[in-house]
Amino acid sequence: MMHVFRMIAYSLVIAGAIVWGIVGFFNYNIVAALFGDATLLSRIVYSLVGISAVTLLATSEFEECYCNCSEETKRY
Repeated sequence: MMHVFRMIAYSLVIAGAIVWGIVGFFNYNIVAALFGDATLLSRIVYSLVGISAVTLLATSEFEECYCNCSEETKRY
């Protein structure tokens, strides 16, 4: 269950990074274009991305190895 939650969080953080990259390079905000500037829906999108980033930051040192690796090859 936690693995699925972290994958969703990673996906949202990557999407947020891409959105901010487009804002930085092209001065075009996709979220504002799709949902409106400062609307409730756009604020929800930004909030979910922020919560995902904080979640990944808070749980990064507790990351488990999901492969068939031995204890010596686990990375934390």
